[in-house]
Amino acid sequence: MRFRRLTGAVTVMLAAALTGALGAARPAAALLPDAFGFALWSGGVVSQQWPAATTVSPSGVGRWLVKFPGIATAGGVVHVTAVHDGFATPPGRWCQAEAWGPSGPDELVMVSCYRPGGILDSQPGFSVQFARSSGVFAASRFGYVDANSAGGIITQYNSTGAANTVTNAGPGLYSVALTGLGTAGPQAGNVQATAVNPAAGARCKVASWQSSANGQFFRVYCFSSAGVPTNTRFTLTWTYQRALYGGASPPYRFGYLWNTPPLGPPLTNFNSAGGGGTLAGGPPIWTVTFASIAAPPGNVQVTAFGTTPDFCGLHSPWTPGAGALGIRVSCFNNAGAAVNSGFTVEYSSRF
Repeated sequence: MRFRRLTGAVTVMLAAALTGALGAARPAAALLPDAFGFALWSGGVVSQQWPAATTVSPSGVGRWLVKFPGIATAGGVVHVTAVHDGFATPPGRWCQAEAWGPSGPDELVMVSCYRPGGILDSQPGFSVQFARSSGVFAASRFGYVDANSAGGIITQYNSTGAANTVTNAGPGLYSVALTGLGTAGPQAGNVQATAVNPAAGARCKVASWQSSANGQFFRVYCFSSAGVPTNTRFTLTWTYQRALYGGASPPYRFGYLWNTPPLGPPLTNFNSAGGGGTLAGGPPIWTVTFASIAAPPGNVQVTAFGTTPDFCGLHSPWTPGAGALGIRVSCFNNAGAAVNSGFTVEYSSRF
């Protein structure tokens, strides 16, 4: 009962904050983004955090409250990736967002994590990012959506000022169009997607992706903890040669890679320090390396690619070394067994 009361209180607090936040929204900033924060929660310790005083507090079994101090703002999107810390119990897990919103000067994000069977998991391992942008920046290519379970847009951003669209095409299937954000095809940039569900465990992934002169077009599949296609709220962010939170300078360091597998088109493999990333290994563990961009604090997000209920996350916390960044990714089926899966991965630094 204590867990239920605590979780309900936090959810109500966030809902109330969201209701009254629109009038407190920040004006457009001179550069993207308006506000952002990120953190790594692993082994019961918060690290790689920005702002520096960011905290993570347990809020019942398998739930945590993340407080990003001083960046309260309406709207925005959240992305969360599980950190498995190896294949110890449980063998596979995923994390989602439950809710977020301003509370006084701070931005609060509720994160929950699950293991196969839809069981809330208390292992303290996830990477989380919040970001909010506004204004028109025609020279940049960056956009996001936060869509409800019916495909209605809760909040969105498109750096060209165009309107994004989301359509619910069937149970757990969504079509997302970021119009005006044109690039060369067949695919370009990086995409991340995260389920948002306060009532039950859910996960979302990108099932198809097409880049063209008209914009970026995606199919997103979402599943229940049982692996059944299920309608749920979700977020999606697409970037082209900029950090996942929208920043491009100065001198933010970032890299992204699409493992299809074995490796996506050149325009989906980018390193702000030059060249791209490298991919080694394979199931159960891939190692993605980006040279010369390790500049803590930074954040890593991973999204599975494909049409099955398989999901991906970080096998362990990322490791910088002599300027290079090593990221270990593992993917699982609905039962928690390691599988060969496509995925997208992106690293974004603060400095």
